[in-house]
Order: sequence, then structure tokens, then C-alpha cells
Amino acid sequence: MEELVVIGNGMVGHRLVEALRDRGGDGRWRVTVVGEEPRSAYDRVALSSYFDGATAQDLSLGDLAGPGVRVRVGERATSLDRGARTVTTTGGTLSYDRLVLATGSAPFVPPVPGHDLPGCHVYRTIEDLDAITAAARAGARTGVVVGGGLLGLEAANALRLLGLRAHVVELAPHLMPAQVDEGGGALLAGLVRDLGVQVHTGAASTAVEAGPDGRAARLRLADGTHLDTDLVVFSVGIRPRDELARAAGIAVGERGGVVVDDTCTTSDPRIHAVGEVACHRGTVYGLIAPGNAMAEVLADRLLGGRATFTGADTSTKLKLLGVDVASFGDAHGRTPRCLDVVVNDAATGRYAKLVLSDDASTLLGGVLVGDAAAYASLRPLVGSPIPGHPLALIAPQGEPVGADALPDTAQVCSCNAVTKGDLVRAIGEGCHDVPALKACTRAGTSCGSCVPVLKRLLDKEGIAQSKALCEHFTHSRAELLEIVRATGTTTFSALIDAHGTGTGCDLCKPAVASILASLGNGHILEGEQATLQDTNDRHLANMQRNGTYSVVPRIPGGEITPDRLIVIGEVARDFGLYTKITGGQRIDLFGARLEQLPAIWTRLVEAGFESGHAYGKSLRTVKSCVGTTWCRYGVQDSVGLAIRLEERYRGLRSPHKLKSAVSGCARECAEARSKDFGIIATDHGWNLYVGGNGGFTPRHADLLASDLDEAALIRCIDRFLMFYIRTADRLQRTAAWIEAMDGGLDHLREVVVEDSLGIAADLEAAMDRHVATYTDEWAAVLADPDKLARFQSFANAPDTPDPTIAFTTTRDQPVPVGLGMPSLRTREDAR
Repeated sequence: MEELVVIGNGMVGHRLVEALRDRGGDGRWRVTVVGEEPRSAYDRVALSSYFDGATAQDLSLGDLAGPGVRVRVGERATSLDRGARTVTTTGGTLSYDRLVLATGSAPFVPPVPGHDLPGCHVYRTIEDLDAITAAARAGARTGVVVGGGLLGLEAANALRLLGLRAHVVELAPHLMPAQVDEGGGALLAGLVRDLGVQVHTGAASTAVEAGPDGRAARLRLADGTHLDTDLVVFSVGIRPRDELARAAGIAVGERGGVVVDDTCTTSDPRIHAVGEVACHRGTVYGLIAPGNAMAEVLADRLLGGRATFTGADTSTKLKLLGVDVASFGDAHGRTPRCLDVVVNDAATGRYAKLVLSDDASTLLGGVLVGDAAAYASLRPLVGSPIPGHPLALIAPQGEPVGADALPDTAQVCSCNAVTKGDLVRAIGEGCHDVPALKACTRAGTSCGSCVPVLKRLLDKEGIAQSKALCEHFTHSRAELLEIVRATGTTTFSALIDAHGTGTGCDLCKPAVASILASLGNGHILEGEQATLQDTNDRHLANMQRNGTYSVVPRIPGGEITPDRLIVIGEVARDFGLYTKITGGQRIDLFGARLEQLPAIWTRLVEAGFESGHAYGKSLRTVKSCVGTTWCRYGVQDSVGLAIRLEERYRGLRSPHKLKSAVSGCARECAEARSKDFGIIATDHGWNLYVGGNGGFTPRHADLLASDLDEAALIRCIDRFLMFYIRTADRLQRTAAWIEAMDGGLDHLREVVVEDSLGIAADLEAAMDRHVATYTDEWAAVLADPDKLARFQSFANAPDTPDPTIAFTTTRDQPVPVGLGMPSLRTREDAR
């Protein structure tokens, strides 16, 4: 195998190694990645979410280390020896057959007097953010950001979130001069000022002056004025980290950056460069999409392919301080004799401009501020004829561009260079919904702005996104739930007679049973409802592979008294059950025969236990760490909150199972962000995350709301869960539900947090009714002889055990015969 050394463990270096793996390159190249930061690659694009409660782990792109890949973090490359083909680092010397420079860029700090005083910061790494946070917590009240571009506005928002009065100083006449024009920049400045950030444009910084303590205390401006401040953040641009190449005699650009050709190869044929350090045809790209494109090209070339990088789309869509901003194509109208079409509606905070060819027939570019919903449709049209009148494309009531207006070469997803033709081919190969298209092409997996176009392409290709629950109901689950609510229907028979056909099936019967249970229609084994349930719900227990059942009592928050713990142990001993402590802070008891379940639950209910609903599409657990009760790092009572939440939402029937967790601090010991709804403590309250899950496609939850007090947190969770129950499809986890939702997380936040639909009170009232009417399902069974009659293996011999069930012993525990672990010696084998 050949040696490939990648210097730089950022997003583009990470993407390169992933791309090699995806192409099977781990059989040809032995890869060593050298990164000077003390952690593995992380999402620098989402860096500002660090101030919204995200942790370094949340931002991590995952560990690349594995077969054929070594990752050396906290190690800096100091020199190259091109003749010997070696790299000297702070950790030793590495030999290479090919070398990749993925060193990225560094913040540019203008050489004004005082720029290096204590209290002056840059905004680039997690360590930079930690330093800014520490300064804010040390008593800073005011902060000044020098630079009104993308990172400058993100830095200003960070200061605002830290509780500081924030100022932005920009040399250009308007904000974000690289992305938007003067009109868009002017509107953006007004929107930013409305959020409490002071904006100073056309202002040159001349000096940073120290206060009595020697720290930065004042920023001098060229017009003779000054701004008093407690800290200064410089965010005026970036410079390529090309010092290794310069010292080694590799060609660099006139304004910096390692010169590369269309194969991402430098002047040394064994050395390549990708990302923000590379200078391609005189351009150094400061965006992630071109870096990803370079990584894909180089991965192909390293494996003998013929891919080329001929330039990149620099279009971008951003949300800055809550304001949507987008630019695409020739946003500044630099094409000779081009025309502008502008809608500037300051009253509603909306600015849109299209740049057209001189005959007004071809779209060249555009700018959107305040409302960037049209971005996904307009950006792929750059260079193409305009479908209709240009004003209709950006007017407030305009129609979205149809998918048929896009040529096959139109790049629908600029982040991952996916064209309309790529997507159409994927659809033809069987990707018939948005998640499948994402998995196959990567489109929509980065910024997500192109997801609406994916849906329109599916429609255009004739792929009907059926909402029918099954052949017996043309309605979706959400529609059936609303029908049941509106009509007061209480039985499956009445519902299918009025709104369906036939007698039902194994799909619609459990789904309707779940709907009826969600709306508080009595015990699930009451009357006709009992015949609708699937195997697990029918017996209030999970059937195991040998025909036995599991017993899982609820243990809210994982907290249990010694006496109740003893009861579980005695039950397990007396009934010969396999016992396991789960990752969800419960104790599972396996191997119970059907006729044993009532006797087991009688003892558990008498001891105060309730059903843990391990068998149901409902809340399973609310996991917790020990929080402030025991942990020296805890900032809130995570156990107390976990118990309150589990007792509030127990028995809540939903489209799919629900899992939750509460972490008492940012160290996240309860793994809250892998749950359907997770809560992480902050110094000021609780951050609520939604849409996480494990399973086949693990997903981290996203931040929905931050720094909530307990009452506000519970209101938000009430609304979130009830909105999910009412609108999700059958067996749709919360992650997939949010991903499929028009507007995604932003729309969910508008509904749940901001009450944009005016239904918050109704959702809260529905949850209150659930809480008020909750009863334990197993306690109700034990009190009803008719329900108890269901728990028999043989109708004519109720006390006879099933003779097909047999056990052996492994590690002193009963396990099914023939289903143990033969690779492990049992105690009987040892004898």
C-alpha cells in the first residue's frame, strides 16, 4: 500500500478521506491525517451553534480513525522535504508517496496598534469561542466586532447570546459586501439593528486602546470617534495557510494560496492542495462547497480517475441573527449591460434582486434578504432562460419555479455538487422519496436549502408521494386522527364504514388503535380495541424469539429504592427470569410465559411499579445523569426533571416509540441528543433538542429552544409531542417527521415555540387531558377478569405451560435452548 499524508484535519480533509473510503480507496492508500487542533474534525460552518447550546461533540464530524487510517490530533506540521518525501511534525517525521495540503486558512487581523492586547480575539476555532465565552463570563458587558461580513455577523450574534451589547464595525458602505449588494446590505443593517446590534458601516478602525488594567477598552475609528468596549473580536477576512508550501518552494498565488491545476495538483506532482489553502485559476475559495468539490475530485484522481475541478458555485444561503440572506450567481451585476429587477419592501423586511442578461431573458444572479425561500428554485436557474416574467419569481405572491424549468445540468445542491440530472437518474433507479434521494446523492444533507426542489422533482417525475395509510384508507394517519377528533369516532368499525373500505388489515388496524389510544379512548384491551392491537400490545409485553415475553417495569429517571429493587430481584428469582440492566436505566426481565405475566405483574404493581410500555409505540424512558444531586459538574437537577417528564408523558400513545433524556450539564452524560426529545441543562435553565434517534440511521437532535425555565420547557415539550402525534405518519420517528416537514426545524420552531398556527393552547390542553386521565395498563388488566382471560397459552388448560419453551443456563442466567452464545462456555461446560 502507498502512503498518503493529509496535513489538516478540517472539514475538507475529513471529506477527502471519507470520499476515498466511499470509493474503496482504503485498499490502496494507507492514510495518515495530521491536525493541529486538539480534537477531530468538526463542522466549522455550524460553529456559531456552540453559543446556542451545541457542544464540541455535537459539532464533531466523527472519528476517521480505522483500518488504513491514522489520525494524529494536536500535532502541527513544521516543514516539508520534497526530495526525501517526508513531513516533519511536532510529533516526528512521516514519509509519503502523496501529500495533501488541507491546512485551510487563518483569520486576518489588521495591523492596527493594539490589535494584540489582552481582550482582542478572533472567531475561527472552538478554542477561540471558549476564550470569548470566558471573557464574557469574567464581567464583559460590551463587545465590538471588527468586520461586517458573514463571520462578523455570526460573532456579533455570539456576543448578543452571551448577554453583551454588541457593535459591528464594517469598512465597506454596507454589511456583507462580498455576498449582497448595497440595497440588500442596507435592509440587512436595519434588521440587525432591530435585534439590538449597533451597526457602523463605512467605518475604519485605527487603533485599539488599553484601559487601566492593560486590556482592550476602546476602539478608535478614522472619523475621530471611538467605541468603549470590554473585548474586541476581529473578523475581517481569512488568509490561506500556505506557509508550508512557501517554505518548500511550491508555487503560491499572487495573493496567497497554493496554486493547483484542475486535478488539485500543485507544482510538485506528488503534492496536492484542497479547500481554503488552494488557489485555483487565481481564486481562493472561502466556502465549504468548493472545498468538498475539490476533495471529491482529488479522491477520484488518487484512485486513477479522470475527474477535474474547473471552478465552483459560490452561491450561499445563510441565516444571520435570525435573518435569511442569500446570494447566487453574479449577485453584484458585474456582467456588462446586465439588468436588475428589484423588490425592496422595507415595511415587511424583504429585499430581492434578480440580475438578468441585457435582453432580460437569462438569469445571471440575485440577492435575497429577509425572505430567502426562493433561493432553492432560483439558484439552479443561473445561466438558463427565465420561465416567465422575472418579477413574478420574486414577488411576495409569486409562484415557485417548477422543476421542469431546470436543465439537467443545473446544480440543485451546490454544497455537494448534485445536478438535476443526478437526481433524475437516482429517481429512475428507485429513490422514490426525499430520504432515499438524500442517502443516494447527498443532496440536501448539508445546508438543506435544496430539499423543496427534491420534492418538486419527485412530483415532476410522476412519483406520487402517496399519503394513503393502506389500501383500506386513502387518508394519511394525520388526516384520520383529525377525522376521529372531529367526529368523535370511538371504534375502528365506525371509522372504516364511514371513511374507508373493506375490513382492514395489519397496517391500518394497529394505526387506528394507536390513534384511538392517543385521543384517550379507554384501555387498549377494552372491547373492539383489543382485536386491533399487534402482538406486543395485545399482551402488554414484548414477545421474544422463543415465544416468551419480557417484563419491563417503569423506573422514572432510573431512580429506585432498595426495597423496590429487592422486589424486582425476588420476582426474577421466583419466576426464573433472565435479568438485564438496560442502557435506558431500567431492568428488563426476560423469559416469562404468557400465563405467568399476570402473577408477575401482581407482585410488581403491589410494590408500586407501573408498566414501562416497552411493548408500545409510546414513551419508553427519560434517561438521566445524577445532575446537581451528586455530580460536581451539574448545573441543574436532571434526575428531578427526568422523573417529572417520565411521569407526565408515561402511557402517551404515538406514531412510533419515544425516547428522552435529561443531562445535568454540557458534558451530556445522559446522551440527550440521541433522543426524540432531549434536554441539556445550562446555567440559565434548559436547552430542548428534538429529532434525534439511534437505530439504522442514528441522528443527533437539533436545538429547538434554549435557556427555558422548567414551566416553559414543559409547555414546549407538550406542544412538540402533541403536534407530532397529530401530524406524523404511521411508524414515523420524530427525526424523519421533522426532515419530511415543509420548512423542517424552522417551521417546527414557529409552530411549537412561536405558536404561528395559534394551536398551542389546544396542544397543551390535549396533553393536560392525557395526564389527568392516565391509568396504568397492567393495573387495569389485573382488576378485570375479562382482560385477564387473554393471558393463557391454552384456552382449555389455562394453567398448563407451553411445552415447546425450554431454557439452559449461561453465566448463571436462563436463556432459550439453542439460542444462547455457543462461543462462551457455560458453567456446565466448564465442569
